[in-house]
Amino acid sequence: MPVFTRLRRPTRTTEPTRTTEPTRTAEEGREGEGHSEEEKQRDGTSEAPAAPDPAPGDSPRDSTPGSPGALPLVFRALRARHARLRTEHPRATRAARWTLHGLAAALIVGALLLPNTAGALRPDRFTRIPAEAIIGAVLLLALPRRPRIVVAALYGAGIAVLTVLNVLDIGFNEYLGRGFNVVLDWGLLDDAQHYVEDSMGGATATAAAVGAVVLALLLVVVMALAAVRLSDLLARHRTRATRGALIAGTVWITCSALGLQISGVPVASDRAAAALKVQGKRVRDTLRDEAAFEKVARTDPFAGTPSDQLLPDLRGKDVLITFIESYGRTALEDPVIAPGVTGTLDTGTESLAKAGFAARSGWLTSATFGGSSWLGHSTALSGLWIDNQQRYRTATASDRLTLTKAFGKSGGWDTVGVVPGVQKGWPEAKWFGLDKVYNAFRLGYQGPKFSWSTMPDQYTLEAFQRLEHSKKRDGNKNLMAEIILTSSHQPWAPLPEMVGWDELGDGSVFGPVQKAGKQPGDIIADTTKSRREYGKSVEYSVTALTQWLERYGTDDTVLVFLGDHQPIARVSGLRASRDVPVTIVARDPKVLDKVADWNWTEGLRPDRDAPVWRMDAFRNRFLKAYGSVPHPAGG
Repeated sequence: MPVFTRLRRPTRTTEPTRTTEPTRTAEEGREGEGHSEEEKQRDGTSEAPAAPDPAPGDSPRDSTPGSPGALPLVFRALRARHARLRTEHPRATRAARWTLHGLAAALIVGALLLPNTAGALRPDRFTRIPAEAIIGAVLLLALPRRPRIVVAALYGAGIAVLTVLNVLDIGFNEYLGRGFNVVLDWGLLDDAQHYVEDSMGGATATAAAVGAVVLALLLVVVMALAAVRLSDLLARHRTRATRGALIAGTVWITCSALGLQISGVPVASDRAAAALKVQGKRVRDTLRDEAAFEKVARTDPFAGTPSDQLLPDLRGKDVLITFIESYGRTALEDPVIAPGVTGTLDTGTESLAKAGFAARSGWLTSATFGGSSWLGHSTALSGLWIDNQQRYRTATASDRLTLTKAFGKSGGWDTVGVVPGVQKGWPEAKWFGLDKVYNAFRLGYQGPKFSWSTMPDQYTLEAFQRLEHSKKRDGNKNLMAEIILTSSHQPWAPLPEMVGWDELGDGSVFGPVQKAGKQPGDIIADTTKSRREYGKSVEYSVTALTQWLERYGTDDTVLVFLGDHQPIARVSGLRASRDVPVTIVARDPKVLDKVADWNWTEGLRPDRDAPVWRMDAFRNRFLKAYGSVPHPAGG
């Protein structure tokens, strides 16, 4: 038999060959708790081997910048460098890592507790326990790695968006006395930029706009990264994190049930959830309001009134309806502001009385606060409560009979608008019923701007006198003018001063006055200075108007002047009313007799307890007082 040689196979060991690993500290061992080595490497918690240098025979595509293989090489190099740093400087690396953890936690918790008003920005508001942080931690602990990272990034980005809305709320509350409406108010940010540009220069406005956008985007990115970092930390310490979340939830429920507070602030917080609820309610109410307001706008008791039955008791009179910017109740009642303003009003009452004029004054509650003057103008003249931009668009797209349009429809008046604040197209002029409009470029002014205001009120009134009031009307018509006085518009620096009426010329006389005035930056951040300068601006506007009436008013002149809204909340206060003064001045006693039953105060200064109406009631009351007959369309 042939002899077969038996080949012996190598003996296999029962245990895998062990490789030597670097010794890890106890802290690093605990950090890796609950993860496989593969998962820890994906999370970046395990030591990664240094990337080997590319072999001479490797494809050049792998290392050429911009090639498909370049990016992985960069990542591997960074990971290798990080691994070396951890090995060479373990304490510094650990300290830096936990510092970043702490900053991420502080950022997330601080954002969840951020209030939406400047007055609530106090340290005790940030010592609370946010329910949203506990719920977020529980959710992230329950998710696998990849869904956890996605959810954490979305969670952080969502908190960032909520933070931006809270910051916008702070700004809107500080200036307009109300929160930010995510449906309607984005357009006002563009107006805010133009305001900054007119007040502080184009470079400042551009820098502020770019800076705000960059900060908002950066906040979203940083918040997302912070949330992902914290989610990784929770996953690495899953057992202890689960136990901590349970304890925190129990403490939150206990504090909420017992109503525990620190310095009057509840320990248990659901601030972020409440903010989302408020924003949601605003959106819901806004969407519902659009259809409801459209129906109200179509209901007009004077829509069908024949022209000969409109304002018959004012025929033969030149009627001037004048809005004074930011002329609010605060100007007459604030202890810092009021002495100068009330003294100016009392002086004006006396001087007008010597010229044969009498006046009656009351209060109107404006539809707006701190800004958006067009809402106040349209509310007073249309008889509609127009308190947001959506309502304004709906109203101006309708055929509503405004008070100014009623004068034109009657056939007895030419209608003119003097609007020095308008520096672009103004299609609403047709809705207001104005035959002719003088904007910032049609009044002949060659002097300097005074911050936002394109020209001093004294010049505006003199230009109106020259261009319209002094002219004879064709066809036995009289003049009705809507005049907007802008010198009392924020930021109230620099302010114009009265000059001789015969010295006004083309306005160049105001050059030295403007140069000698304060700069916006000198007062814009100082509440006390802003209040004082605001008071001076109202004194100037009232003085210019009353002196104009003394100088150019006739037996047939009827002046109605009122404020469009209160000054910004930083000046008038967060809890200030929305009331503004309204005054009718005439030399003919029959004009004031028609409103005797209104019980308004004699003179230019309304008493504190004088009647207060909503501003949308003014149109109907004025039309009825001067003989207009209600006649709904189709009635």
